[in-house]
Amino acid sequence: MRRGARVSWMLAALLCAGAASAEDPPKGAPPPKLPPGVSAILWKISVPPGREPTPEKVALGQKLFLDKRLSIDDSVACSTCHDPEKGFVDGLPVSEGVEKRKGMRNSPTVLNAMFNATQFWDGRAPTLEEQAKLPILNPVEMAMPSPEAVVAKVRGIPEYATEFQRVFGREVNFDDLASAIAAFERTQFSGNAPFDRFLLQGEEKALDASAKRGWALFNGKARCNECHAANATSPLFSDQKFHNIGIAAHKQDFVKLAQQGLRVVRTGDEKQIDELALQTEFSELGRFLVTKQDNDVGSFKTPTLRNIGITAPYMHDGSLATLWDVMDHYNKGGIANPFLDGGMQRLGLTEAELDDVVAFLFTLTDERYTKLNAKELARQRGRKNVRPERDTAVALGKKGSLGDIGFSPNVQVKNPADVGVYGDETSEGKTADKAKAPAK
Repeated sequence: MRRGARVSWMLAALLCAGAASAEDPPKGAPPPKLPPGVSAILWKISVPPGREPTPEKVALGQKLFLDKRLSIDDSVACSTCHDPEKGFVDGLPVSEGVEKRKGMRNSPTVLNAMFNATQFWDGRAPTLEEQAKLPILNPVEMAMPSPEAVVAKVRGIPEYATEFQRVFGREVNFDDLASAIAAFERTQFSGNAPFDRFLLQGEEKALDASAKRGWALFNGKARCNECHAANATSPLFSDQKFHNIGIAAHKQDFVKLAQQGLRVVRTGDEKQIDELALQTEFSELGRFLVTKQDNDVGSFKTPTLRNIGITAPYMHDGSLATLWDVMDHYNKGGIANPFLDGGMQRLGLTEAELDDVVAFLFTLTDERYTKLNAKELARQRGRKNVRPERDTAVALGKKGSLGDIGFSPNVQVKNPADVGVYGDETSEGKTADKAKAPAK
């Protein structure tokens, strides 16, 4: 890690902080102590005034998050699919609800979900509060029949009657229940990964040589940063947008499915969209279920890459078992379909380059999960010869027509990982000079 890169990031953070302080500061409580890699500015932007987590509300929310009594048969809690010990996922391709009923989507992590612009793979919930309500009512998840039934059940548990009065000053209601769960989720920010220690704290050995090459490929030939870019104030490695990368095209004719979907989907009915997303073949239409726009057919939200090493299996349907499978999918340009994102092109990465990118991705895991990360890396390495998505001929352009590989910069001239706010592009120039100049 070059000193200039670290200076650049720190200056960027200071500049951003200065810009923010020139405006009216967000009202509400200040952010808590945040780990390296998590921006205080992003925290302030992401926590609406009045919804700052208080210790009392967080404690109640955590209790509710872990409580299976919120489900119809006392068998499923939020933590069943978002297990804190597993990085707030369940490790299954698709989640299982009451009576082992299976949904259609992979469980996304709660870690850093507070920073998401929208919630769920298709963005159908605008806030953590709205997101928290839907699984409780979904027939294949926790299966409570109505908000009124949830309130009646929780009111019948004496400890909750007391705690809701203490925290909210009133009887249990559905909005307060969701608010408490959201407050707990707003404490689940995650940083302090080896990548953060390497970049922000100058710990050279935090990344080995393979991971450093992977960081350069991430920003260069592999083009991961087109959708998974990160910087000082947006450290999630996600553009928070929706893309059709061809995952669901393995299984069906998108055009026919979209035509059928339009006949079924009612406008603006959140409950119906939730049930279609988890219980029917229309799940594969993704963002289209929410927007009804053709260009959203088969599109799903770009997930954060923070903690990606411990949140397998991957993609909205959990169909890819390892990060090598993920890279194989991108390396061949995805699966062709009429709605494929224009950015999906073959990458032409060699096997050694794939290894380097995967090595880098495993450096994005919070140190709280170091042991799990190492265990998962070993498991995935053990499957390196099981590569159902690998198509080397397509990836290298020997067959197929999924585009041509982009320009591959000479890292001896300018390493792509050194460019941008996470690099030293500005520090080598005027910004660095200003930093060195004495104050007048």
